[in-house]
Amino acid sequence: MRIHIITIGQRPPAWVEAGFTDYVRRMPPSCAINLVEIALAKRSKNADVKRLRKQEGARMLAAIPPASLVIALEVGGREWTSEALAVKLSDWMQDGRDVCLLIGGPDGLDPGCLQRADRLWSLSSLTLPHALVRVFLAEQIYRAWSISQGHPYHRS
Repeated sequence: MRIHIITIGQRPPAWVEAGFTDYVRRMPPSCAINLVEIALAKRSKNADVKRLRKQEGARMLAAIPPASLVIALEVGGREWTSEALAVKLSDWMQDGRDVCLLIGGPDGLDPGCLQRADRLWSLSSLTLPHALVRVFLAEQIYRAWSISQGHPYHRS
């Protein structure tokens, strides 16, 4: 099983790449994390944001491997504790399908992405910078894996 983080936006700051890469390297091959960056559609002063978001959404949907479980990160989704995520991660690993986590751009996810999603997950009711979400998400996946393995990383 692979976890594909499909995100709008490219070239985050170096500290984001360093933090993300640190957690990705900690993951075992049986639960590898793959980052797919979709270019942000060019916005101008009078841009048609709905149209641009739809273009970004189409590229996100095209990046989803067949038969994957798709989870859209959405403020209106359900929040999970670290322990609940650990149970979900174990279930995903037993299921064997790839898992795709969709991170929208500055204008959110296209409704088509939300319709394609099998689940909606809210990391927080706070608005988080999209680049930071990558690091936060990778850390939470690593934490969930460490909980399921009885690793001492997570101390509750």
